Amino acid sequence: MKVAYYPGCSARGTARELGMSAEALCEALGIELVEIPDWSCCGATSAHSLDAKLAVALPARDLRIAAGISEQLVTPCAACFNRLKTAAKAQAEQGGNGKPVRVDHLLGFIARHVDPSTIEQKRQRWLGGLKIACYYGCLLVRPAEITEFDDPENPTIMDRLLSATGAEPVDWPYKTECCGGAFTLVRPSSVARLSGAILKAAKEAGAHCIVTACPLCQANLEFRQGEASRLYGERLGIPVLGFTELLGYALGIDPKRLGLDRHIVNVLSMLLTREANA
Repeated sequence: MKVAYYPGCSARGTARELGMSAEALCEALGIELVEIPDWSCCGATSAHSLDAKLAVALPARDLRIAAGISEQLVTPCAACFNRLKTAAKAQAEQGGNGKPVRVDHLLGFIARHVDPSTIEQKRQRWLGGLKIACYYGCLLVRPAEITEFDDPENPTIMDRLLSATGAEPVDWPYKTECCGGAFTLVRPSSVARLSGAILKAAKEAGAHCIVTACPLCQANLEFRQGEASRLYGERLGIPVLGFTELLGYALGIDPKRLGLDRHIVNVLSMLLTREANA
């Protein structure tokens, strides 16, 4: 199964583990990712607040290149997915004569094309006993008329997919709450407050870790734990990793190839401990 692949800036920079794990996971699942040549930034997350025309033109360029590879384009970043999907919809509404490309977040693409039974058959590590808080964030599910990604208030795609690893998704109310997004540098106090509320809710729900589908969310929830703990007056330390990392680990992929050793909060130690006690 060959698809055009847009990694996005984060997967090649601050969230290298996202790109590493996405590519390793897809290889294990028989999905051929063909990175689009000479791709450029899609404008996430600020272009749309500065110049509406540019916000569409930037991702439209990537869509045009992707069309030469496949009718399907996937990205592992929720912010990139949101901007690419917005541009694709704008082009369709304007009646553009370019070749249409279906834009999908990698999570949704895998959930639709890989049966959970396939995950169970390929599984090399049993994650039974591991309680996970599946965190979708806001850019993956909203606005619903653009993203068309599951239920915008209570999405369950990630929950169902990761259940095939033996992990147990917890029931919690913060799975689509905003973590502060790109305000991490300009409004760190707001990000600490918002991310802290998410961390606190996940711990109260009994989760051993938070699993994300967005590099911005992953970074905020992991990097701001110290500030959030001081703000809320309690230790809010909890491992935070991408769904590609957790799923890849269950399939037996080398943890270093997945980037699991790159986290500030020790994810690998948590996984090894839970696996030993399963």
